[in-house]
Amino acid sequence: MEAFTEKLLQGPRIVAVTGHFGSGKTEFCVSLAFALAARGTGERLALADLDIENPFFRSRERQDALAAAGVRVYSDPFNGRNGSELQVISAAVRAPLEDEGCRVLLDCGGDAPGARILNQFGKYFRPGAYQLLCVVNPYRPGSDTVDKAVEHIRSIERATALQVTGLIANGHLIRSTTPEEVAHGWAFTQEVSAAAGVEALCACCMTPLAETVAARGIPVFPIGMYMRETYLDKRV
Repeated sequence: MEAFTEKLLQGPRIVAVTGHFGSGKTEFCVSLAFALAARGTGERLALADLDIENPFFRSRERQDALAAAGVRVYSDPFNGRNGSELQVISAAVRAPLEDEGCRVLLDCGGDAPGARILNQFGKYFRPGAYQLLCVVNPYRPGSDTVDKAVEHIRSIERATALQVTGLIANGHLIRSTTPEEVAHGWAFTQEVSAAAGVEALCACCMTPLAETVAARGIPVFPIGMYMRETYLDKRV
């Protein structure tokens, strides 16, 4: 179940994550940060919360736990601590992008307008210098068909002039998710992969389901429920 993180670590250090609203991209991004920290590779790790389009699910809310794990979190000029919903980001976000010894995860806005924020960091996104991952969830109305999911990918690419390099399957129904939903999400994402010409890298599922899903031959990335204890509950 570590094949995905191993492959990611072999790629470029800048990893941007996008995905349709409700796809689970922030949960994936935060879980990935914890997983990379647990690997103990010795490299510096940072997570930049760039989602200023819809800030309800904010990776910055977990900055204390992430910092304790060794992940530096960048967000708004107040570092997410003034209780406001400021739709701005700090200029300090450039620090990990400039640091060649730092692996940085960018939690971007899910749709094209939100992903467009990457344009201001264009000089860091040279070909071969980044990974741009798109989280795919067939249980969201904006990505519940292959055509819709492919169009979402293309809209991200048009808005950013970047190329999506990998797909993350995240077929989930929050805490009601079963192995069958995860398996469907993986099969669906493989169809999207074939249609879009973008590699499907892994399927996310909650940690308690991971072994059962992996036994089906699905490449699994276990994720936590760091952002919400239950659906739409705020935990700050």
